[in-house]
Amino acid sequence: MATIAAADVKKLRDATGAGMMDAKKALVEADGDFEKAIEVLRVSGAAKAAKRGAERSASNGLVAAADGALIKLGAETDFVAKNDEFQNLAASIVAAVAAAKADGVEAAKAVTLPSGQTAADAVTELAAKIGEALEIGEAAYVEGKSALYLHRRDPDLPPQIGVLVAYEGDDEEAAKAAARQIAAMRPNYLTRDEVPAEDVERERRIAEERAREEGKPEQAIGRIVDGRVNAYFKEVVLLEQPSVLDQKTTVGKELEAAGVTVTRFVRFEAGA
Repeated sequence: MATIAAADVKKLRDATGAGMMDAKKALVEADGDFEKAIEVLRVSGAAKAAKRGAERSASNGLVAAADGALIKLGAETDFVAKNDEFQNLAASIVAAVAAAKADGVEAAKAVTLPSGQTAADAVTELAAKIGEALEIGEAAYVEGKSALYLHRRDPDLPPQIGVLVAYEGDDEEAAKAAARQIAAMRPNYLTRDEVPAEDVERERRIAEERAREEGKPEQAIGRIVDGRVNAYFKEVVLLEQPSVLDQKTTVGKELEAAGVTVTRFVRFEAGA
């Protein structure tokens, strides 16, 4: 059995971020071979991360953006969200997503980073090193003009809410205002035509049952149901939401006045 020097343990810890006992055990298992010990730590670390990932969720993390791309990189704790290596990985991934025009999580996981790794492999490797469950939670890329808004919940943390708005028109400020609206008011759809028919039918059914339970006159129930369904649209549809800048008008009317047409939006939130 090779003699494991304290200097070798320190060297392995510095290279991998592993704990002292884990580094020493890996060197013992590898019979003092430094490169093999790194492999041992990666394998055991990945196994630990996978086990932890099955038990815990990546309910923290950050959002990152670059050139029409937006991603959510999840972590378990805000301690990791503050980690420079974690933030640098997010920046590298979102840049690769933008370059590849990768739209969606699976496409984002498959992009190749400057290191030669796929994004998915790089996340797995860092998860093994840190010992937390990490994941690419969401990813999107939009063609053409886009407006971006990133929101920090805490000045000590990276952005954790991100909105990307694809639009046509020349008024970038109007598009950015729409992005801020989306961040604050969380619409699910751009237009009411995008709302699933079963959701509308559910709201209509609930509104009718409530009206009857409240003893509303039969002849008024249809009008009451229509009013409550319209109120539902004002909550979930961006263009029908009252503007946070002017409650007397809607986002749709503000955009129309600015000559801007929103064609798509995505909203990602760490922990959501």
